[in-house]
Amino acid sequence: MSTPTPHPGNSSNGSPLPGPRQTVDPERIRSDVDGLLARLGGIEHDPNDQHGAGVIPQKAHILEQAHEVLVQALASVDRA
Repeated sequence: MSTPTPHPGNSSNGSPLPGPRQTVDPERIRSDVDGLLARLGGIEHDPNDQHGAGVIPQKAHILEQAHEVLVQALASVDRA
């Protein structure tokens, strides 16, 4: 049994995707991720915060944003 091959502009069930076809710009994605990761170095540890409770959530949020950029890029490629 063979697996159906997805075609550009179609979802897995064969119906067209809504809206215009999105293109993936690797340079824009790289730039977005690099910009987010550069912000990690700007988060300074508060000397009064001995457990890093303020720094860790901030860094985690930035990493989540970078992850989301990459997930969206992969999803765009999968749809193309």
